[in-house]
Amino acid sequence: MGSPRTGAAPDLGERLLSEWAANGGTHPLIGDFTRAGYRLGASTPHPNVAANVKQYGATGDGVTDDVDAFNTAIRTVGEAGGGTVLVPPGTYHLSGPIWMHWSNVVLRGASIERTILYFSRPLKEGYRDNWQASKNQDRWSWAGGQIWAIPEAVKNKLEEEEWLGTEGWIPGATLATVSPAPRGATTLTVSDTSKVQAGQMILLETTNPGAELLIHLAGDTEGARQYDWTSRAPQLVPGAEGFYPQYGTLQWPVRIEEVVDATTLKLAQPLKYDLREAWPTQVRELGPAVTEVGIERLTIRNQLITQTPHNQNPGSNGVQFQAAHDCWARQVRVENSDVAFGLTGAKSVTFAEVTVAGRACHHPFVIRMQSHDNLIEQFTIEPFTVPSVTGAWPHGINAEGLSSGNVYHRGVMAEGTFDSHRALPFENVRTNIEINNTGRVGGSSASGPFFGARTAHWGVDVSNDRSYAVCLSDVAPSSVTLGISGVTSDSSQLTPDYPGGREALGSVIDLGADRVRDLHEAQREAVRHG
Repeated sequence: MGSPRTGAAPDLGERLLSEWAANGGTHPLIGDFTRAGYRLGASTPHPNVAANVKQYGATGDGVTDDVDAFNTAIRTVGEAGGGTVLVPPGTYHLSGPIWMHWSNVVLRGASIERTILYFSRPLKEGYRDNWQASKNQDRWSWAGGQIWAIPEAVKNKLEEEEWLGTEGWIPGATLATVSPAPRGATTLTVSDTSKVQAGQMILLETTNPGAELLIHLAGDTEGARQYDWTSRAPQLVPGAEGFYPQYGTLQWPVRIEEVVDATTLKLAQPLKYDLREAWPTQVRELGPAVTEVGIERLTIRNQLITQTPHNQNPGSNGVQFQAAHDCWARQVRVENSDVAFGLTGAKSVTFAEVTVAGRACHHPFVIRMQSHDNLIEQFTIEPFTVPSVTGAWPHGINAEGLSSGNVYHRGVMAEGTFDSHRALPFENVRTNIEINNTGRVGGSSASGPFFGARTAHWGVDVSNDRSYAVCLSDVAPSSVTLGISGVTSDSSQLTPDYPGGREALGSVIDLGADRVRDLHEAQREAVRHG
């Protein structure tokens, strides 16, 4: 499978799927995406109703500021152990963000048509300034939400340290060290299991002492070995000038399925990468997190203000899950946004039946800072009602920053592209998507490659003959581009990161139609009948 192929047999997808099923999570080109989303792919729950925002003074008249009523209702329910906070039909004027600092709390409207949350101020005005003077940019351009699920301890840390190295998980105590294990393994030998228990979400933290782990995440390909990581990706390499602390270790939250004995654990998911002596791994407490938080059946409508140039956005944002796991947003519409749906240091979150609408958006969807195993399905990016201003860069459906296992599928995109903001996202899939390909990729040039290994773009219909960032065999190592219709070129139209050309990447490409349209659904079906 080392060299690119075009014009291959129409059953190539079936053959690759069969090979994947037989390889037990170790296929060189395809990741295991069967466990993406809430509770590794489970249906989202329906907690009992605990409160109604109108009990706390919300009016829903579109004029009275209801933000205190919302936050009081959520706090009261959260501190009492959780439940659903109902938002009856109406338009609710909110002058600042809604904070969801507590686990087991669901914010549920009547429907996207009848429950409108009207945010009259962006985060810069409704919460706080977030300007990064050293780079002449506003962090609200990619971070934060008007509805923001984040542990209060993480929010406080961000305010104290001005976002330096604490955007995702803040790990707790070290619980054990881990012996080497191959990709695909679910059983780990550890130094001690006395401090962990079945069902616990832990943080598997792998040290990256140099570039060897990065080369591995890029597929151990010739192109990855020739790449100059220290000079071209200093943010990823400890000790390099410009190193970013958030990338100092590879952090993967994973649930313990079973404590087998005094030195053996069984994980609920197979490893996505080897654990080797060259990059030591330890089990750590996950640290502050929110879980079982849901947002349902409502529209977030930001005040319509003129879009700013790139990275100057004041934070007319939507939903953000940060340091969160096993959460969801379902039947949510976000209008007039800078960042509509965001995941930062998030694990096993599902966005379903969600829509981005209104004026031009900077980031319709962003998955960043080591976010893993999230599921975005039945999503829509509507045509922008107001086009992008000069100097603005619309992106699209994003994955970046050592994020992995994420799935975008069953989507319709009237705007945007298949975006990466570098820092080696690996083992992510975009599948069963219709796209009018209009956006562009981004990211700091110091953050390294756009793509790592096992990136899959599979079953994609392009309506405007633009292969940009959709076809990947010239930029993504050990990856698959398959079943792409509506393009006449197989070029990514991106400047390649890795030297050596396509032959040094070892990826597969077939633009022809394939009987396997949706890789995520096909993998889940294969497991059900396996």
